[in-house]
Amino acid sequence: MATALRERAGAKGASPGRRDSDGVQRKRKGFQSRALFLLMLPGVAYFLLFHYGALVGNVIAFKEYVPFDGLWGSPWVGLGNFQRMFEDAAFWDSVRNTLWIAVLQLVFYFPVPLGLALLLHTLTWSSVRRIVQSVAYLPHFISWVIVVALFQQVLGDTGLLNSGLSGAGLHTVDIIGNPDAFQPLVVAQVIWKDAGWGTIIFLAALAQVDEQQYEAAAIDGAGPWRRFWHVTLPAIRPVIVLLLIMRLGDILSVGFEQMLLQRDAVGPETAEVIDTFVYYQGIVGGDYGFAAAAGLFKGLVGALLVYAANKVAHRLGEQGVYK
Repeated sequence: MATALRERAGAKGASPGRRDSDGVQRKRKGFQSRALFLLMLPGVAYFLLFHYGALVGNVIAFKEYVPFDGLWGSPWVGLGNFQRMFEDAAFWDSVRNTLWIAVLQLVFYFPVPLGLALLLHTLTWSSVRRIVQSVAYLPHFISWVIVVALFQQVLGDTGLLNSGLSGAGLHTVDIIGNPDAFQPLVVAQVIWKDAGWGTIIFLAALAQVDEQQYEAAAIDGAGPWRRFWHVTLPAIRPVIVLLLIMRLGDILSVGFEQMLLQRDAVGPETAEVIDTFVYYQGIVGGDYGFAAAAGLFKGLVGALLVYAANKVAHRLGEQGVYK
């Protein structure tokens, strides 16, 4: 109380110029805050409308949705759509394909951006680093239509690879149309397209590592591998755990456009994933309630994976996505 009285007395005894200066600064900060809020409004409106507002549409998973009857006029079926979904063999085929492709991407794709970031971080010539980064980032901005077309031109039945093999009198191979090679092929496509873009966060984390720690470890006799294991890895481990948790939450989304463009080449038995299953059942087949049930199932599984992975991260001493 005494402190408050002294502060009040000090405020009363402040000079008019001081009070005017404080008032101008408060107005300036308030204006800057309002400007930032105005800049933030379009992004907030987008998420509220197209992400959170769209959650209301999940109600059709419990209805026999008819567009002409509307969202609330369509008859309720309860868990009937989920029962049909669990009894559908095609749905479980899509789940199996999705999980298998997701595991392959997690094992083979996730370490690649980290390794590429470590290689770029060791480059001492800034000009060479910028060139390599630009070349590695470029495929991310190419659409999947062009990426799939490029792979078909190289690895297709009449692509460059088979043209060279046939010209040399060797047996040709159709990698694009081979169901056995499809899943490794889509993982290779993801690595080629997005590995460079994924290095951005790892490079930002590596830039925060104190160089004096490397120097101290080198003085103590630590080689490159031991410096990586005892200095680099502990410094970027929180970022690795965070990205891994986020990847697990999105593990059932393995690339709708990528799969849709190549589905007909190898057949739905190999290339059908949950996203394409929802598309063909809902948009193409018109069974909107059934498709919404499959999409809701995918979202719930992703949320459970994030929750479980976050709990494991807390037990390992990491912060995770949330506390």
